[in-house]
Amino acid sequence: MSEPGSLRRTALVELHRGLGARLIEFGGWEMPVQYTGIIDEHRAVRTAAGLFDLSHMGELWVTGPEAASGLARAIATDPGRLAVGRAHYSMMCAPDGGIIDDLIVYRLGPERFLVVPNASNALVVAAELRQRLAGTDAQLEDATLTTSLIAIQGPRAREILAPLTDVSLDPLRYYAIAAGTAAGVPAHVARTGYTGEDGFELFVAWADGPVVWETLIAAGAPLGLMPCGLGARDTLRLEAGMPLYGNELGRDGTPVEAGLGRVAKLDRGDFVGRDALEANAAAPRKQLVGLVLKDRGIARHGYPVYLPGADVACGDVTSGTMSPTLEVAIAMAYVPPDQAALGTMVDVGIRASRVPAEVVALPFYRRGA
Repeated sequence: MSEPGSLRRTALVELHRGLGARLIEFGGWEMPVQYTGIIDEHRAVRTAAGLFDLSHMGELWVTGPEAASGLARAIATDPGRLAVGRAHYSMMCAPDGGIIDDLIVYRLGPERFLVVPNASNALVVAAELRQRLAGTDAQLEDATLTTSLIAIQGPRAREILAPLTDVSLDPLRYYAIAAGTAAGVPAHVARTGYTGEDGFELFVAWADGPVVWETLIAAGAPLGLMPCGLGARDTLRLEAGMPLYGNELGRDGTPVEAGLGRVAKLDRGDFVGRDALEANAAAPRKQLVGLVLKDRGIARHGYPVYLPGADVACGDVTSGTMSPTLEVAIAMAYVPPDQAALGTMVDVGIRASRVPAEVVALPFYRRGA
């Protein structure tokens, strides 16, 4: 936890207070965890739309003639393969293959990229990128404290946003981005999100965040849009099988072990951590799996996972909740690779009890399924 008075606050904090949000510390920022309630907010995103303040996320611009090649050596993907206006999910790894952070990289021009790290890692990623780009003809600008980021997510997100932006949303593909205006202010509009639903993320100037938020609230409320906090964002991303840094991802694991080996492009030039990742792909130490609990109880981060009848834990839960959509207790956990097959039964230690759980495919929830 940060010391009192040291938390950063987004440009929207007073609007959150006015809406009755409960604010908590997260990644060094004071952020809304919920407004009316996590379950109501979660269900609004699944059935209509939810609005999220994501201004705590990092925004790092990498520009210059060697921006593409410099990033390709610095992270696990090759942003130079992106067409202008497209984005992809990536990771920054340590030399030993451990994950420093997971990222989204957008290409805004031939020599212009936007790298978005997690709030808790933004400073670390910025410092590491500067070091890895040293000696190249590429420049890094940290725009985290000059950018507001607002996400509208859910099946009615396009309907709500379309009249408020000059960006044509229908042809904007998933993981694409375009420059234009939103709510009357300059914006980059991306079709990305962290909920498992269709939706958009709006990058605007810091001071423009409140007008964008208020405009979207006014337009969307009649269609069921609700302001949503970090609590609903967490249950939504868990249902969608999306990893969270500090839970499923960290320095003690690799993309392969997290089920994201496809992200690390080993069939190209050298990048930091490549050799370690290649060795890990041949012999992973653990594997991330989905679990559905078969009896009463909710698995939480850090709870032990056992093979039936065993006294010693073989793994641990990384995230868990009672799924508001599926109405069953779900979790993600790391287990030994030879215990990761679908249908494998394990026990989750919940206080003094053991609750049986089945290894299932991720994601738990898929839009339209």
